[in-house]
Amino acid sequence: MPDRVWQKSTDNAEGDDMRIGDLARRTEVPTRLLRYYEKQGLLHASRDTNGYRVYAEPAVKRVLTIRELLESGFTTELIRAILVCKENPHTPDEQQAGATPETVEALRRQVINIERRIDSLTRTREAVRGYLEMVEAVVDAVQPPV
Repeated sequence: MPDRVWQKSTDNAEGDDMRIGDLARRTEVPTRLLRYYEKQGLLHASRDTNGYRVYAEPAVKRVLTIRELLESGFTTELIRAILVCKENPHTPDEQQAGATPETVEALRRQVINIERRIDSLTRTREAVRGYLEMVEAVVDAVQPPV
């Protein structure tokens, strides 16, 4: 989550709702991507009397979840299915839209892919630690003591 302090637009009289620029600042996601998420059915906005997109507070967490899943290699289709199930756990009709055997299989594949990336990154980290020790030893041997 961003470290900077968030201030709501002063011209927003919709209570706790925020406009797209506010959501972009809070999540550090460009407005262009927020519009893309909306077009893909991942994010939902209402409109104020002037026609501006307005988002409720839960949109912040939703956008951060979307970014995290996209960065982990999930497709927008799979993310949409996950969000439907996650946000409507007690609504069978809505849940069925996301809870399919294909979604289960896609999630299983994602787990396997993530585990492979973790293994690869772990090996790379250990190699880099070895390189660091080697370079530090050379630097220590070459530089005169102070």
